[in-house]
Amino acid sequence: MARLFEYQSKKLLRDAGIPVPEGEAASTPEEARKIAERLGRPVAVKIQVWVTGRAKLGGIKFADTPAQAEEAARGLLGMRVGNFVVDKVLVEEKLAVKSEFFAGLVIDDARKEPLLVFSSVGGSGVEEIAARRPERIVRLPVDIRAGLTENAVYQAVLLTGLPPRTSGPLSFVLSKLYALARAVDARSAEINPLVLTGDDRVVAADCHLVVDDYAVYRHPELGIEVAREFDRPPTELEKIAYKVEERDYRGTFYFLQMAEAPEEGSPLIGFHGAGGGGSMMSMDAVLARGFKPANYCDTSGNPPASKVYRAAKVILSQPGIKGYFASGSGVASQEQFHSARGLVKAFHEEKVDIPAVIRLGGNFEEKACEILHAYLRDRGMKVEGYGRDDSPEKCAARLEEMIRATGGGVHAVRPLAAPEPAAGAYAFETVTGRLSIDHSRCADCRTRGCVEACAPGILKLEADRPVLAVPAEEAKKGKCTECLACEIYCRFHEREAIVIDLPIPGLKEYREKIIAAAPGGGR
Repeated sequence: MARLFEYQSKKLLRDAGIPVPEGEAASTPEEARKIAERLGRPVAVKIQVWVTGRAKLGGIKFADTPAQAEEAARGLLGMRVGNFVVDKVLVEEKLAVKSEFFAGLVIDDARKEPLLVFSSVGGSGVEEIAARRPERIVRLPVDIRAGLTENAVYQAVLLTGLPPRTSGPLSFVLSKLYALARAVDARSAEINPLVLTGDDRVVAADCHLVVDDYAVYRHPELGIEVAREFDRPPTELEKIAYKVEERDYRGTFYFLQMAEAPEEGSPLIGFHGAGGGGSMMSMDAVLARGFKPANYCDTSGNPPASKVYRAAKVILSQPGIKGYFASGSGVASQEQFHSARGLVKAFHEEKVDIPAVIRLGGNFEEKACEILHAYLRDRGMKVEGYGRDDSPEKCAARLEEMIRATGGGVHAVRPLAAPEPAAGAYAFETVTGRLSIDHSRCADCRTRGCVEACAPGILKLEADRPVLAVPAEEAKKGKCTECLACEIYCRFHEREAIVIDLPIPGLKEYREKIIAAAPGGGR
């Protein structure tokens, strides 16, 4: 799920006609002062993080003057809360609160319908209060076909014991909240507290929305960078990885960064899983061996080799890793030789010089291991391939042995350079990249094996040179599955005439920063 911050949620509430305190987000103490000056009244300064109980954490301060607001923001910005480092505060008018309520909309998975929840008691600890006073809670299932009328909400609110003069404005807000949640495909929407002010206004004093990640593409206006449920803002590398997934729905590529720097005494490794259950068992195995995973990554659902390649390139962009551990199971539909080819291309481009244990359990695992050994281990790289009969624990133990035997050196993060096709090379676009063939090199080819290696059959020989056997637009739409087989065959058996460029937007610049911050080429 994709979470929104309070200031983002309140903007949506305001646009939907729900009263919210007047205010704006600030990224610097000076901005906080200017906002307070514009408001011209006492303000609340609130850290913007995805946690509850901010007041108890010291994350909400009140200020009577712009100077006090600036000082409050200076103390809050940069504050660490769990996995968050506060980089924004919300500066808004301080409310005179007479009563607090709770309003929430969630998806009831059992009933398969939205559920509107209202409590005439709100604020911090609403769950405990509601447990003691269940008569103050009302739950209203919503038939999405019939919708939700303000009158139905009004009748429900009255059941909590509130007078009609209060129930009317509350029901207006609740019906608007439901309409907003539907409009932005929210999985949950919560206003806590929803308050009655001293001048009898019903105002959303706090609000948090969580948008269904599968619907994020429909809402570019929300500015959600990563449609994932994190407990902190996404890192730069996570944003880069998500752009790969966002543009390519063939299989999955989930990437979560767990450590941005090595820790003393815990060998840092790149982790590459496949399949949820298999990935979890594999993660347990490396943790049991004392490894510190730099990341959690899962490429499953039968991804193309090009996606596995990009995942490996992202993983290998992390400094300080001493080993690469890939393990999972894809026995349903995943053809493991695709993953093997993706790793082969990535490892050769990266000149990987750290131990790697690759467990590719599933369909065609023998062929996958054969590819790994033929093009990696047998060519000097410290890479070993295993299948489903080799447990994650055995593979993790083997990685530990290999790291110890090689002295525990770290992978060097290198500048990212796009492959340069020859001038005038024959080329065509693929789904996510570009394939080029230097026909001048093909003249000395003995086998023309790239055509045979192309299982989708999109290449053919014409005048004894490989060319497209399908229209270029069909190759771009998916006839070329980006299996990488032609490039790997040509690179290792023939003339290195084929180059497949699979760009990863933002990764080049990210590596430049990593290298600049760590003299010695990322070591």
